[in-house]
Amino acid sequence: MSERYLKFPGFIDVHVHFRDPGVPEAETRRTGAAAAAAGGFARVVTMPNTSPAGDNPAWIREQIEDRSLACLISPSACITKGRAGREVADLEALAEAGAVAFTDDGSFVSDAKVMEAAMFRAAKLGIPVMQHAVVPELLGPGVMRDCAVARKFNLPVMPPEAETEAVRRDIALVRTTGCHLHVQHISCAGTVDLIREAQREGLPVSGEATPHHLLLSAEDIPGNDANWKMAPPLGSPEDRAAIREAVKDGTFALFATDHAPHPASKKQGGFIGTANGIIGLETAVAVTWRVMVEEEGMEPSEWARRWTEGPAKLIGVELVGETVLDLHANRAVDPGAFRSKSRNQPYTGMRFTAWPVSG
Repeated sequence: MSERYLKFPGFIDVHVHFRDPGVPEAETRRTGAAAAAAGGFARVVTMPNTSPAGDNPAWIREQIEDRSLACLISPSACITKGRAGREVADLEALAEAGAVAFTDDGSFVSDAKVMEAAMFRAAKLGIPVMQHAVVPELLGPGVMRDCAVARKFNLPVMPPEAETEAVRRDIALVRTTGCHLHVQHISCAGTVDLIREAQREGLPVSGEATPHHLLLSAEDIPGNDANWKMAPPLGSPEDRAAIREAVKDGTFALFATDHAPHPASKKQGGFIGTANGIIGLETAVAVTWRVMVEEEGMEPSEWARRWTEGPAKLIGVELVGETVLDLHANRAVDPGAFRSKSRNQPYTGMRFTAWPVSG
């Protein structure tokens, strides 16, 4: 390899939504896998918030066995039946079918007794529980964190406690159950502190940093534009700094995109009444390289571990394939070139130096 190119084991993204079945106009497994491969990913973990929900072994096996796709899929499965939060799914059958994690992503398992029962069973199986941490009663109608745009357009605000209190409850359940808790798409400095303290205590608690929460803050939102709407929302500059520091010091051993495609009709307008989420598979490598290597001074090998060893350890898989990075690609984000069916993201026109080389 020349100085222009770096080669790594194939990258893994443990948090993607392919909308299959349910919303094929937003994404399918085939288009999602193509987007993943174009973004430098050899393996992805799909979320089960499909329609119907991914709470059965057939849904798991169908994804694993499809070898015609551009990348490998290692599915996660629902914590509760139908993602309804009332009854624990058949975790044992889902694990036997090949589920690598359990999550009701998109929904918080509010009933602590249900969550505790699920965590006991997941711990026996040796499979992590991945939690979308937000207490609905504290979230209320909130669509963004407090910032200039929220005040200008009188938009309802999500307090950081909606995330931190969810994490606080689940860490207490880890002490009881011994289950590995993985907190998804962290947006608050308070959550960083809770996870760091739990790890110092020796608890099996981990978290993921998304490219958008690393690059952007609520103060970067240019206006009432749903392409900047995500769940959890962008945090403050202080939150962003805390997440970057957690990646550098190893508190967060992995990145993940939370690739969340939506049809254009679901993202037209402002923050009220539109869908949460942005796509990220095809921009994640470029964004995280800029933030963590170029801006924060992280060693490239250590940065790459957040896309390789960290996620592989979480879901218990071997590294496969390779990812090649062109350090001099230096191009702007062009949604017209995406393999994904969807275009909902805030990066259009932003220029990044290093990009993965797609086959």
